Amino acid sequence: MVPTTRYARSGDATIAYQVAGEGTLDLLFLPGWISQIEQLWDAPAMRRFLERLAVFNRLILFDRRGSGLSDSVGEPYTLEQDAQDALAVLDAAGSERAALLTYGLGGPVGAMLAADRSERIGALIMYASIARTSWATDHEWAMSAEDRAAWTERTVSTWGEIDGPGLPVLAPSMADDQALATWYARLQRLAASPSLLKAAAELDVRDTLPRIRVPTLVMHRSGDSAWDPHHSRYLAEHIPGARHVELDGVDSFPFIGDSDAIVEEIEEFLTGGRSGGEFARALLTVMFTDIVDATARAARLGDSRWRDLLADHDSQVREQLARFSGREVKTIGDGFLVTFEGPPSRALRCALAITAAAHELGIEVRVGVHTGECELIGEDVGGMAVHIASRVNTLAGPDEVLVSGTVFGTVVGGPFAFEERGFHELKGVPGRWPLFALNR
Repeated sequence: MVPTTRYARSGDATIAYQVAGEGTLDLLFLPGWISQIEQLWDAPAMRRFLERLAVFNRLILFDRRGSGLSDSVGEPYTLEQDAQDALAVLDAAGSERAALLTYGLGGPVGAMLAADRSERIGALIMYASIARTSWATDHEWAMSAEDRAAWTERTVSTWGEIDGPGLPVLAPSMADDQALATWYARLQRLAASPSLLKAAAELDVRDTLPRIRVPTLVMHRSGDSAWDPHHSRYLAEHIPGARHVELDGVDSFPFIGDSDAIVEEIEEFLTGGRSGGEFARALLTVMFTDIVDATARAARLGDSRWRDLLADHDSQVREQLARFSGREVKTIGDGFLVTFEGPPSRALRCALAITAAAHELGIEVRVGVHTGECELIGEDVGGMAVHIASRVNTLAGPDEVLVSGTVFGTVVGGPFAFEERGFHELKGVPGRWPLFALNR
């Protein structure tokens, strides 16, 4: 489940933050230069990465001042202000002491906090992070001022465009994935204007590194072309007692490629062991429902009549779930997320019963169904199977039950009849998927 966005007060600015998980350890994630914490969860791979971190931590995320959902008060960027905002978020989240996880340009503020506020920061984890952004005699692998200016110009000129130059460098193994490219372009547009990049031109915390006395883990992938692995080697050499782990891979984004290896290193560093950071998994049939044109109907009926109709709808849905042994996971707006154990036959019968009951109430619903392995997250469910069912649901028409090819293949030859709906791209899901409409 996507956590609720809340706001912390830091000086004259409000800083958007989220808390996910209920672990005994607090982990504050400082991502790269830009973020929009609600958009982060829209990429299935990123969502899984964050959910896995939240298995053994209470994960805290926030948007930097001037980025995403946080305020911009027009002041020049400083590392000191960034550090104060991070502490304000920890205060608002009720965290007395937290570990830090940094990525990219999150490294300098993480290093500053670990060195100067060790009473609040118990451990430092730096993945593909840096101490200095530009070339120096001991940073010959970093960009020169000329190269950085050219890179900034290319990035600014294509900011928010799907075919921009960033993704092939940050996630080369997924550079041709249109769903990821669309997500990343939207993240750029929602996170900030491209002018924010210029504030990162000259960050330098090399003098801070020897003062860090908290346990530190430094990680990098050996083939990363966005941030040269020499950055992490320098960090590990200059932070007293730091542990250095160089991982295989070419992707800079931690959630692309073998993200499990990163999570496992973090878990072992923080807890002393590896549980795999995995959720329990189960093969389930996942069903999403929602009312067609709900907003327009609510406007026509008025609040009172709409609440009564919605209550009748919810009661009818729950009656059918009890009849066909479906488990209500949660309601989402005017719809339901439901799971069924075993083959999808009961889910299909339930879907038909729900659409018929809605028709009697004078409303239309759409239903999407997929069968796959789900991650069990407390009472919630997650994983690619849930994303696929959600995407199938969005493609269903009024009064239609739309199912994935997996469901069709599981029940073919049984008592159900289907109509082919062709192959479709599902947002955030690799490949093209055959879909089928269930006949009444």
